[in-house]
Amino acid sequence: MKFSLALFSFAISEAIAQTIPLKTLAAGVGRYFGCEIGQEALSDTNLTALTAAQCSVTTPENEMKWDATEPTQGVFTFTAGDAIVSFAEANGISVRGHNLVWSSQLPSCKQYFTRVTSTNWTNATLIAAMTNHITNVVTHYKGKVIHWDVVNEPFNGDGSYVSDVFYNTIGPEYIPIALQAARAADPTVKLFINDYNLDYSSAKLTAMVNLVTSLHARGIPIDGIGSESHLIVGNVSPSGYASTIAQMAAAFPGVLVAITELDIRMPTPATTANLNQQETDYYSVVSACVQYSACIGVETWGISDKYSWIPSTFSGYGAALPYDANFVPKPAVTGIVNGFGSVSATSSTTTTTTTTTATTKTTTTTTTTTTTATTTKTTTVITTTTTSPTTTTTTTTTKNPTTTTTTTITTAPTTTTATTGGSCSVKWGQCGGILWTGPTCCIASTCTPQAGNPYYSQCL
Repeated sequence: MKFSLALFSFAISEAIAQTIPLKTLAAGVGRYFGCEIGQEALSDTNLTALTAAQCSVTTPENEMKWDATEPTQGVFTFTAGDAIVSFAEANGISVRGHNLVWSSQLPSCKQYFTRVTSTNWTNATLIAAMTNHITNVVTHYKGKVIHWDVVNEPFNGDGSYVSDVFYNTIGPEYIPIALQAARAADPTVKLFINDYNLDYSSAKLTAMVNLVTSLHARGIPIDGIGSESHLIVGNVSPSGYASTIAQMAAAFPGVLVAITELDIRMPTPATTANLNQQETDYYSVVSACVQYSACIGVETWGISDKYSWIPSTFSGYGAALPYDANFVPKPAVTGIVNGFGSVSATSSTTTTTTTTTATTKTTTTTTTTTTTATTTKTTTVITTTTTSPTTTTTTTTTKNPTTTTTTTITTAPTTTTATTGGSCSVKWGQCGGILWTGPTCCIASTCTPQAGNPYYSQCL
């Protein structure tokens, strides 16, 4: 009887992808996995169940934007955003606030705003209106959100500022003013600047990094950069994407990088070849985040193709999310699973072991990844339910030519918990967090919990 190791390995990954929550796998390497949700989708129990099962973080699609929270100047409404927060709190999900200042989705009534002109505003009146908006919204959600995208999409592709009412009236200082207002309203929430097309080296990426570096140097409150990552199947360079995270992570010591709106679109109808390529592309993105300790998590812009924004925005494209319109996992889910099990942070070469326990079946996956720079070994123990003890061992080479994976599945009537030893972590390395079983001390630095990410403490 002929036997295909490659097919067997895929079947193992597919089984894990469908039974082990993505949020659990992410937590095992000190990251979060999240997905956006809109208020209109809260009535779809299939979607809410999938979101609650797979995601530890969510972002409201539109419900916290300016036109939703302050449709008329000085009149605030939070009903839609509160519905998302209530859903999240009921399911143990953290919320990213999105967003406070953006050139789009501004109120249009009575010429409250115009998109690119400043006809109705002076520098002083717009600063007052912007500060008032930020203060009211951030205060309302104080303690209920972990991050705010304070400024959204401030740059053009050439690295210049978007010409909108804020830039045209206030100038580039609208950004530090907005950040200072957000920090005054909530001293503990993490503050981000979020933009798209930061996923390849460009003038825009350079402008973002330079801005964040300069803001930090000035003492302006800024915690991180959000990289939206709206991508196209087959156009994701693994090394190129990882390089962009490295550039953002170098903005200043301790900066956070979050992948905030990931989707990877393809021409529709989807083909098997494109779905398989999408798996590889999702792997490339997630594994790049895992490589850098500054990258705290990955969030997709939705989780099911049923609610994706792509078909209505990019004609002829769709199938961009990990689950299809019927909430069935696509190969992309396996790419995410394997991405979270790929490489440990480049700032540390410590051997790490993570454990998730449930009832009676222990699945141990040991992955040794060799690159030109470093070799990192990660052992993940996942516990699920079974009835009869069997052991199967197989070795296979994955689609990534530099990765060899040895997978051992052992079923036994007891729960197994892995342990690990090792010396203290180097500076910028991981030293603690939920599910972390590696070193909890630091060499010449202090182990510092990362606010908004209970799964990750870092040597700073």
